[in-house]
Amino acid sequence: MSTLLEQLSSMTVVVADTGDLEAIRTFKPRDATTNPSLILAAAQIPAYQNLIDEALSFSRQRIGLGAAVEEVVEEALDEICVIFGKEILKIIPGRVSTEVDARLSYDLEATISKARKIIALYNEAGITNDRVLIKIASTWEGIKAAEVLEKEGIHCNLTLLFGFAQAAACAEAGVTLISPFVGRILDWHKANKGKDSYLGHEDPGVISVTKIFNYFKAHGYRTEVMGASFRNIDEIIELAGCDLLTISPKLLDQLKKTDMPLSQKLDSLNPSSKTSKLEIDKAIFDSLMSEDVMAQEKLGEGIRGFSKAIETLEAQLAHRLAVLEGGSAFTHVVHEIFMLNDLDGDGCITREEWLGSDAVFDALDHDHDGCLRQDDLFSGLGAALALSNA
Repeated sequence: MSTLLEQLSSMTVVVADTGDLEAIRTFKPRDATTNPSLILAAAQIPAYQNLIDEALSFSRQRIGLGAAVEEVVEEALDEICVIFGKEILKIIPGRVSTEVDARLSYDLEATISKARKIIALYNEAGITNDRVLIKIASTWEGIKAAEVLEKEGIHCNLTLLFGFAQAAACAEAGVTLISPFVGRILDWHKANKGKDSYLGHEDPGVISVTKIFNYFKAHGYRTEVMGASFRNIDEIIELAGCDLLTISPKLLDQLKKTDMPLSQKLDSLNPSSKTSKLEIDKAIFDSLMSEDVMAQEKLGEGIRGFSKAIETLEAQLAHRLAVLEGGSAFTHVVHEIFMLNDLDGDGCITREEWLGSDAVFDALDHDHDGCLRQDDLFSGLGAALALSNA
């Protein structure tokens, strides 16, 4: 008997939800998706350090030797996502999804500008638009940005999608693909409904994606549906036949090792939907979202989570740049740390202002006067940097 993964692949496009190149080589999906959390995880793998260094070096060259660390890091974030994307495209035959900075999720113009920049970086590398999906959060601003980009031939994947209003608005905007988050919908219901588990066909995330899929097909929308963020293979089994499913390496491995019959649950040629076609403007969108507490909460939570991953990656990139370039870059890093902690701007960080641990404060406070100045940070953190280079 064929494995679940083999059977699923015959009725649904299987996508790898990872930035790990070795996992992609192992499972050989058609497409792959990345996000800041996945890139951050991949960046911890020593084998990929050369890709990080390549992005930092290229970014420094692109914007100039005199640019501040924060400028280089901002440039490098886009470079890293594209560099990983380019490596992924060497392995897969299809498309890679690359995400716009989640901190821009409510800024229409900034989202459009960032998307254009990302696709331009791919184009510079000889990669055509049909092999890239720009991932954008499914806020109203994100959806309208995608509408503009699609008309320019830049294909979009609307992510962090939890509610029907988001899906319907995306279809009306003509986006290429949406990624409803099955597992995160389940998480919310388990936390808020007092129920520890759901059978596959009763899973709220499964029910949501099934409704969206049938609605799209019944009304002839071209927007593809890609279920995402799975918690178990039961959710995947219940969505067999969906346009695409993006699956983590752990669950791909489980599907690959499981032999059992798989029936197609969703059929684009025979959709079952009783939902009337919905035309959405901003007022209707906002009203529907305000009524959908789950979608509203999970969207905000998702944006905050992806934003935190980006900020963590930025901090790691700043440190790595300091390692590569030495004291000049490190001076900028120390300055940024100082400005972040000097809350009242008096040139001195007190213990109350210090955002780190008391142990680190004590280690940096060489004269024990209860005040950290830039020299204290430079000497203390500089010693740590020297150790990391040893």
